[in-house]
Amino acid sequence: MSKILFVMTGADHWTLADGTLHPTGFWAEEAVVPYAALKEAGHEVVVATPGGVVPPVDRGSLAPEANGGQEGADGVAAALASFHELTAPVRLEDVDLDDYAAVFCPGGHGPMEDLAVDAASGALLARALESGKPLATVCHASAALLAATAADGANIFAGYRLTGFTNAEETQAGLADRAPWLLQDRLVAAGAAFEEGEPWAPHVVVDRNLITGQNPASSGPVAAELVRRLA
Repeated sequence: MSKILFVMTGADHWTLADGTLHPTGFWAEEAVVPYAALKEAGHEVVVATPGGVVPPVDRGSLAPEANGGQEGADGVAAALASFHELTAPVRLEDVDLDDYAAVFCPGGHGPMEDLAVDAASGALLARALESGKPLATVCHASAALLAATAADGANIFAGYRLTGFTNAEETQAGLADRAPWLLQDRLVAAGAAFEEGEPWAPHVVVDRNLITGQNPASSGPVAAELVRRLA
């Protein structure tokens, strides 16, 4: 059994371009699906957030329309209730990467608010990349990669093939015209080789030890690749 670190947002809002605070957090499916896969494979999960705050769930991710109906929503809610590690996160600033076999970051708009600019998170992800340990992100959590910079200011992930929530998906979700910035644009500007799949369809990109998924539907395939790497 290995210990897997879930680096999660502590933000319950995303500040939009006009200063409005859009309620958010982590997207439930993107946390519970990989959690279940890793636990079923016999691994231990530890949650870390900036300051050790309990990660807030995006209430929208619990709605029936976000989960294919009420049955799906009930399933996600039940899975979330069994994810006991969420209630006792460690401080991201205190994490020793040597204690973990892999790092995973679930999305939601929350990471756009905090992990995208969090120095401790960025340094941890940079160490994970350099260590060769599996490092996985899904959807908006690819924003956390933006905080991983070298001494000269260049992004550690420049030149890596990766993906994340696309401009098209943000537009279809209705927030693109209110966003202070778009994830796809910012990753491209950082030098990443962004690979865009069809909106809302599962799409996973693997480059060396970096595993990235485009959207909520990609959480399962990302988890499967992470489990495979840990076998």
